[in-house]
Amino acid sequence: MSKVFVPPLTGVSLSRRRFVQGLAAGGALLGMGLNPGISRAEQLRARMGPQVLSGTRFDLTYSPTPVNFTGKDRFATAIDGSVPAPVLRWKEGETVTLNVTNNLAEDTSIHWHGIILPSSQDGVPNISDGFKGIPPGETFTYRFPLIQNGTYWYHSHSGFQEQTGAYGAIVIDPKEPEPFSYDRDYVVVLSDWSDEDPNAVYAKLKKLSHYYNFRERTVGEAMAEIRDKGWSGFWADRGMWNEMRMSDRDISDVTGYTYTFLMNGVTPADGWLGLFKRGERIKLRFVNAAAMTFFDVRIPGLKMTVVAADGQHVEPVSVDEFRIGVAETYDVLVEPHDDRAYTVFAQAIDRSGYARGTLTPDLSLVAEVPGLDPAPILSHGDMGMAMDHSMHDMGGMSGMEHSQHDMSAKEENKPAMGGMKCGAAMMSGMDNSQHEMGGMAMATKMPMGAGPAGYGSAQPVTHDKVRMGPQVDMLADAVQYRLDDPGIGLRNNGRRVLTYADLFRLGPTDDPREPEREINLHLTGNMSRYMWSMNGIKFADVEPLPLKYGERVRINLINDTMMNHPIHLHGMWSDMETGEPGKIPRKHTVIVQPGAMLSYLVTADAMGGWAYHCHLLYHMPGMFRKVVVS
Repeated sequence: MSKVFVPPLTGVSLSRRRFVQGLAAGGALLGMGLNPGISRAEQLRARMGPQVLSGTRFDLTYSPTPVNFTGKDRFATAIDGSVPAPVLRWKEGETVTLNVTNNLAEDTSIHWHGIILPSSQDGVPNISDGFKGIPPGETFTYRFPLIQNGTYWYHSHSGFQEQTGAYGAIVIDPKEPEPFSYDRDYVVVLSDWSDEDPNAVYAKLKKLSHYYNFRERTVGEAMAEIRDKGWSGFWADRGMWNEMRMSDRDISDVTGYTYTFLMNGVTPADGWLGLFKRGERIKLRFVNAAAMTFFDVRIPGLKMTVVAADGQHVEPVSVDEFRIGVAETYDVLVEPHDDRAYTVFAQAIDRSGYARGTLTPDLSLVAEVPGLDPAPILSHGDMGMAMDHSMHDMGGMSGMEHSQHDMSAKEENKPAMGGMKCGAAMMSGMDNSQHEMGGMAMATKMPMGAGPAGYGSAQPVTHDKVRMGPQVDMLADAVQYRLDDPGIGLRNNGRRVLTYADLFRLGPTDDPREPEREINLHLTGNMSRYMWSMNGIKFADVEPLPLKYGERVRINLINDTMMNHPIHLHGMWSDMETGEPGKIPRKHTVIVQPGAMLSYLVTADAMGGWAYHCHLLYHMPGMFRKVVVS
């Protein structure tokens, strides 16, 4: 089908796009596909997000679907012919049945991200009990009860299919009224699209990890640094980064060089549309369905009240901006009081591009799109490094065989020992002037000692259980809890930015028990070789991580790499320890900053096999574990 120019609507910029057949009853628009026979109403509908399917029985079909987001014809791995896939709207307390048919040439699957269900229905091939994937030409039936409510999402857990369009949002309406009211309800799915085959992307990263990074240091910047630090300071700093074979500009592995950032499947050139009437309260359900991209979200001119994180209600907190990691969801309320348009702006963490939408009372009104913030630069502190590195040969680790530090998979269950400041020092060194829950306020509540439930581990951290070798190129020597840190690129930007320290569960903690034991997992890797692992051991070489049914366990995640990692435990909640034991927020995905530690509690209440991994798609092959509850 040929592309046809359609004159733009008044006040709305439209690009040349492609009409895609096959969505629901007789066809619809993917992103902003255009066709001479498409009405003005259909054009607008295409920019208002994916179709919503509701009920208790669903027939979903995987099929290769033509798309054109960039001016180049490509094929997406689409569910019901749509990218994103249709929004599935369910009701708490009901049981849903989903027949998933595979019309692809390869195996596929669907994982119901954040949904508490039996292992056999979780949809991870060769991990979920009895599930091997859905072969071509076959149909698999998922059936499970809905014991929760909130905003979640679904995606393929086969190969790199998620990168090529296999994702969609889930909304589970509660049995009881929510603790707040609103007049409109929009799902906002953020994602990243590349015209490249994801296998080619991964191959390039394996050969040259910074292939997509075009923001390396310039000669002018080097000269400015010399003037500021002098030659000795300049060479000391550069020497450290060179020893580690890293760049302080490596914020994202894959960037806007190849990615087009989408909001509800619509490119920035067109922009998603959300209508409202002045004075209405609007609920926006943000879902980060990207393969590799963290987004920083704000709506200039509007405060956002965060009311839910990963589908779970939290005490409302008003912010100007929030970072949403890959696989996270946030629900926010906004109240436009003026008859004007507002830009929903989601810039990539590395500032290489953005996704956008428009909230507007009138299609003739448009809003200014803000400029991208300056690209952030990593510091020594961001990497978890002490100021004095004279005793640490970080670069030498990459090529050494540290057999004395070797460990088996079983040793992951042992407590860590070593030299880290925890407890009262967990927020040290941060500028928290913009946050009501500042680090010092939190520090006064943190007891030293055993680390009771809610406060995180009080054990010092060591790296003696990390298997060293060419797969590990650095270890953080000054690890800190950074719950009150908005993260690189967001600190002291003049806006009120959400942090994990702001999240308090709305209602009491479900399981107040003290943890019976602690499990320490180091997030490890070699950036230059693009190798990712946990405790220096890749998934292919490790035994499953055992949990005893019914136990309460603390998991400590220590990030020894230069990347933010979104860690997702399937089947069970991750009760994040923020210093308030009676209000522990529940999450299904937690973001661990570079050089940081994060602790959470898990109640092992789900029998069977479960996936546990970093949700950055190209990290997943190595930074992965199977958890077995028995």
